[in-house]
Amino acid sequence: MVNRSGNRPSAEGAAERFDQARTLCREAGFRRITFRGDTDFSQTRHLDRWDAAGVRFVFGYDARANLKAGADALPGGTWTPLVRRLPYEVQTEPRQRPANVKATVIGAREFKNLRLEAEAVAEFPYRPTGCTKTYRMVVVRKNISVEQGEQRLFDEIRYFFYLTNDHETAAAEVVFLANDRCNQENPIDQLKHGVVATRMPVDTLLSNWAYMVMAALAWTLKAWFALRLPETGRWAARYRAEKIAVLRMEFKAFLHAFMLIPVQVVRTSRRLVFRLLAWNPWQAVFLRGFDACRTPMRC
Repeated sequence: MVNRSGNRPSAEGAAERFDQARTLCREAGFRRITFRGDTDFSQTRHLDRWDAAGVRFVFGYDARANLKAGADALPGGTWTPLVRRLPYEVQTEPRQRPANVKATVIGAREFKNLRLEAEAVAEFPYRPTGCTKTYRMVVVRKNISVEQGEQRLFDEIRYFFYLTNDHETAAAEVVFLANDRCNQENPIDQLKHGVVATRMPVDTLLSNWAYMVMAALAWTLKAWFALRLPETGRWAARYRAEKIAVLRMEFKAFLHAFMLIPVQVVRTSRRLVFRLLAWNPWQAVFLRGFDACRTPMRC
């Protein structure tokens, strides 16, 4: 986390932060590291160095004229339909969707409307200007219908490019990997409204940065607790689902489920007894996590 003036470019200093993250992950014992980012973070002069260090990267890339020309020149047989994953799996019976009121209003008022008709994916080799190696450029072609009122005006083709050094993963999976990008909006929201790390209560960038990092430790400890939960044994499938639920849990929900628990402390001559005075649905997960945290952590 870096605190800086609000008028700075979003990608400024991104390479240094990537290097810090890589060093930290290597020291922690991780063997596979992936860098992801949007078009502002594809800093080409660092790609050769990261590739030599064994880091996989997937970065969005600006749709420049030469790339569009290269995509237009691809033979028709190289394009394959891009089928998006379902956002979620219906656990019960599918329900009827309500009427699309917005589409009706757009047509009645004759607003210009862009409708996605189809997507296709292809790839071609590409060497950025600041690189000495040739990488893999995955391109998504979107066929967009431009409509106004009830009339279809014309079709528009838009390209989205993704640069990667992963030559084994299918092109569609590379697109999905780039689109996921670690769900950063949720951590930002939790740091702002959950642990209140972005309140900025003091007077300088440096002191507010320190406050932000210290407050964010609460979110980090919550994630560590979730990652320490075991997922083996007879009920491995249920344990794995509970672990994912805790990992994705909002901080306020985690606070009430695992932290604000009424406990009676009984002191005897030889031991301390902690009696839980209330029950909640996460109590079994709490006790399982407590047992896991009692064991020494491997360094």
